[in-house]
Amino acid sequence: MAGLEAYDYHLPPELIAQEGVEPRDLARMMVVYREGPFRVAHKRVRDLPEFLRPGDVLVFNESKVIPARLLARKPTGGRVEVLLVRERAPGLWEALLGPARRAPVGTELSFLSPRDWRPVPGLKAEVVGVEADGVRLLQIQGDLLAHLEEVGEVPLPPYIKAQIPLERYQTVYAKRPGSVAAPTAGLHFTPELLERLREMGVELHFLTLHVGPGTFRPVKGDPEKHAMHAEPYEIPEATALAVNRAKAEGRRVIAVGTTVVRALESAYREGEGVAAGAGETRLFIRPPYAFKVIDGLFTNFHLPRSTLLMLVAAFLGYERTMEAYRLAVEEGYRFYSLGDAMLIL
Repeated sequence: MAGLEAYDYHLPPELIAQEGVEPRDLARMMVVYREGPFRVAHKRVRDLPEFLRPGDVLVFNESKVIPARLLARKPTGGRVEVLLVRERAPGLWEALLGPARRAPVGTELSFLSPRDWRPVPGLKAEVVGVEADGVRLLQIQGDLLAHLEEVGEVPLPPYIKAQIPLERYQTVYAKRPGSVAAPTAGLHFTPELLERLREMGVELHFLTLHVGPGTFRPVKGDPEKHAMHAEPYEIPEATALAVNRAKAEGRRVIAVGTTVVRALESAYREGEGVAAGAGETRLFIRPPYAFKVIDGLFTNFHLPRSTLLMLVAAFLGYERTMEAYRLAVEEGYRFYSLGDAMLIL
């Protein structure tokens, strides 16, 4: 397997997208093929139906981004930034705190309104545990979810400097709150494009994987030693049946985003196919990896040295992936969360 430095590539800063195009499906789309000589097509996302056929199964992640970045104050007056990771049990949240060293077990926190920095009545937390990776466990007092729109802010990736409204950092089909980052491949879809796909006979199905802050975490050192943060997922019975039926009938299953890939591949059971139900994944897909479920991938252009780029390389092949990225830079494609798309078939 290639070392970490093999996943570097040169990216001019001006190609890092700071806002999404409108309408969403006007974004550019590079179509890349896994078989045969290396070839690409330069299209728009709205051209996606040209590359699909009746009976294809498209699987989407319907997780909804929550305003997961909050500000809190300790009894001493010191401020602490809180990034929610996930709700482990009712009222018990995993969170990243900064500065973490000033928030040991027993620390009490009052959440502040970002408008006037005053405590929100009835909304407090206590640090009740510290995990091995530094994640804090917060026991929340009060209805946090009911107050999130009031006290929380969108935890945009650090490479996005512009202020993006939550609605634009949300897919049009998002339903289930829980992600701290958008499943960004889905940001390209409009209701009109989804309807065109349905009308041509493409099956649209959904699952949920709540994206954690680990999606921003770069790989450092040996990829073999990189530990993925756990992310919860849930696959409805209808989605599992549709995927398994398509596989049995030789029809294509195309994942919209790397989160869908990880959920489907994690839920695969030898001899049974994709199992419905809830689970948790730490799956790190990188070359070499034998895919069991997906036949195509619609995704964005990812950061150098990232687990997401390695996943793409595992599916498309390392050499083709790096050549596609070189060409994307040459052609001026827009990169990262709000950038352009790649369709791999």
